[in-house]
Amino acid sequence: MAKSKKSGVNRRGFLKGAAASAAALVTPIHLAEAQPAAPPQRPAAVPPSSAQLAAETEPLSADVHAMTVENAGSDFMVDVFKSLDIEYIASNPGSSFRGLQESFITYGGNRAPEWLSCMHEESSIALAEGYFRVAGKPMMAMAHGTVGLQHASMNIYNAYVARNPVYIVLGNALDANARRPGVEWNHSVQDCAAMVRDYIKWDDTPISLTHFAESAVRAYKIGMTVPMGPVIIVADGDLQENGAKDRSKLHIPKLTLTSPPAGDPAAVAEVAKVLVAAENPMILAGRAARTEQGMKLMVELAETLQAPVQGGGRNMPNRHPLAGGGSVANADVILGLQMDDLWGATHEFRDQQERSYQSITKAGAKIVSISANDLYMKSNYQDFQRYQEVDMAIAADAEATLPTLIEACKKLITGDRKRVFEERGKKIAAANAQALVRARTEATYGWDASPISTTRMSVELWNAVKDKDWALVGGGGSRLWNIDKFHQTTGGGGAGGLGSGLPIAVGAALAHKKFGRVCVGIQTDGDLMYAPGALWTAAHHRIPMLLVMRNNRAYHQEVMHLQRMASRRQRGIENAGIGTTITDPNIDYAQLARSMGFYGAGPITDPKDLGPALRTAVERVERGEPALIDVVTQPR
Repeated sequence: MAKSKKSGVNRRGFLKGAAASAAALVTPIHLAEAQPAAPPQRPAAVPPSSAQLAAETEPLSADVHAMTVENAGSDFMVDVFKSLDIEYIASNPGSSFRGLQESFITYGGNRAPEWLSCMHEESSIALAEGYFRVAGKPMMAMAHGTVGLQHASMNIYNAYVARNPVYIVLGNALDANARRPGVEWNHSVQDCAAMVRDYIKWDDTPISLTHFAESAVRAYKIGMTVPMGPVIIVADGDLQENGAKDRSKLHIPKLTLTSPPAGDPAAVAEVAKVLVAAENPMILAGRAARTEQGMKLMVELAETLQAPVQGGGRNMPNRHPLAGGGSVANADVILGLQMDDLWGATHEFRDQQERSYQSITKAGAKIVSISANDLYMKSNYQDFQRYQEVDMAIAADAEATLPTLIEACKKLITGDRKRVFEERGKKIAAANAQALVRARTEATYGWDASPISTTRMSVELWNAVKDKDWALVGGGGSRLWNIDKFHQTTGGGGAGGLGSGLPIAVGAALAHKKFGRVCVGIQTDGDLMYAPGALWTAAHHRIPMLLVMRNNRAYHQEVMHLQRMASRRQRGIENAGIGTTITDPNIDYAQLARSMGFYGAGPITDPKDLGPALRTAVERVERGEPALIDVVTQPR
C-alpha cells in the first residue's frame, strides 16, 4: 500500500503528454503542412548480462547474512491460522502484512488458507461475510494499517449488525523506532482497532508469538460464540518479520467452540403453556434458523402448534402451508424468535411531517421473546432498535432452544387441542393458497412492459433455474419461487450499507462452488458501482455465478425520499432525479462485466429477449463461468 514519494514525471505532466499523444493518433496529417523535426531516438534499454542475473540469485555472502531470517514469525502465524481450518483469505496486498502474505503463499503453499485477490478492503470483508452465510464458518480478511481499516469499516459494521463473524487480521507497525520514514507513519496507529471497536465483538494486539497464538484462537472462538460478530487480531510488522528463536517452545492452543446457549427449561415450559392455550398464536422469526437443522425445527414447531410463521428466508420453506399468513392484529400470543426489530413488527409507524405510531397488537395479547441479542449489546450504534415491552423474555439462542420448546408443547397438547389446531391450520393453509394465486395474477401486470417489470425479471430467472440445483446468493426470490432448502438463500440481516451486495454474493458463490450449485442473484445498480472490482475477483478465481442486473438507473429509494420531501413542502417532484439517478451517461453493465472477465449480455429492454438471455447465461455458469445479464427495469 505504501507508495514512493519520488517519480520521474509528475501526474499532471504525464497526463498532458498522454493527451497530446492520443490526439495525434486521431488527427489527420496533411503532407503539405510543415512537419516538426523528428525527436532524437532514445537508446534501447540494455538487458542485464548473465553475470548480473547470476549475482541477483546467488546465495548471499556471510557479511550480509544478518539481512536474512530463518523461522519467520509469520510462518508460525500461518500454522496458527491453519489450525483453525480457515480455507480462504480475502484481501488486497498491503505492506504492513507483507511478511504474513509471503508466508501464506510460500510457506503455507497458498492452500488452506488460499489467497483471494480483492480490489478493495470493503469488498474483502463483505466477501468473507457472504462465505460465512453459506459455509457456516469464518473466512479471514486482511486490511492494511489505518487506511485499509478505514476502507473496510462500512462492511465490518454491516457484518456486525447481521451478527456474522468475519475473522479480520490487520497489519500495523507499532514500534516507532522500527517504522520506515514517510508513509509508514501515516499508515500506523497506536490502537489499531479503536476506530471500529464500537462494532466488533473482540480484538487484541499480541506482542509475542505465544500471545499471538492464544489470541488468534480466542478470537475465532469469540467470533463464533452466539451472538456472533466480527473480531480483529492485529499482526505487528516486527512480530511477522523477525525470526522465532526457538519454535519448540511455541504452542498452538486447541480450539473448542462454545455450544449455543439454550433457554432455561422452566422458562421454556411456561412459554409452551401460553402457546398451547392460545387461540391465534403467531410466530415472528428473525434470524432464528442458523443451520439446516434450524429450518427443520422451525417447521416442526409450526406444525406442532399449527401456527403461522412470518419472516421466512431461511426459517421456513416459503411455500409451506404455514409460511406467512395470519395477522399480528389478530394474534393473542406473539412469539418472537431472534427478532432484531420486534417493536417494528408490532407497531405501525407513519413517516409524515409529524411522525406518529401506534401498536397494532390485539388488546391483552401476550408477547414472548427468545433471543440471544439480550446477551450482548453495545450502546453507541443504535442497531438494537426500539425497546419492546414483552410479557416473557428468554435470553438464549432461538435455534438451540427450539427442541426443548417443541417437546414442552407436545406434552401439553390434548386430543381436544389437537383438533382445534388442525382446524386452525386448514384455515391458514387455505389463506396462503389464495395469496399464492393472487401473487401469480399480480405478476402478470405489466408483463410485456418496457422497461421490464421487476416481477417478470424474477419469474424469468426462476424459470431458468428451477429444475437445477440452484442457490440464491443475492437479491431475488419471492412467493413465486419455491425455496424449500436452507442453502437456497443467504439469510437476511445487516445494516443495509451499499457496496456489500456484490461481494457478499461472490463470497456465497465461492462457498457453493464445491457443491456444483448454480448460483444466481439479482444485483442492484447503485450497489454494484460502489465496488465493481468484486467482479474481477469472481472471474480471476473462477467462481461461477449469474448476476442479473436490476438496472433502474437510479438510487430509487432516495428518489422517493426526495419526492416525499418535495410533496410535504408543496414544491413539485420534478427535481427528485437530481443527485439520485444514474443516467447521462447510462452505464453499460454488460460491457463493464466483460471487461472484468465475465460473460455479459444486455442491456435488455425488450421482455421477450429476457428468457433466452437468462438460459444462455445459466449454460455459461454451468460450464464454470461467471455471467452478468444487464436488465433495464421498472423502478420497483
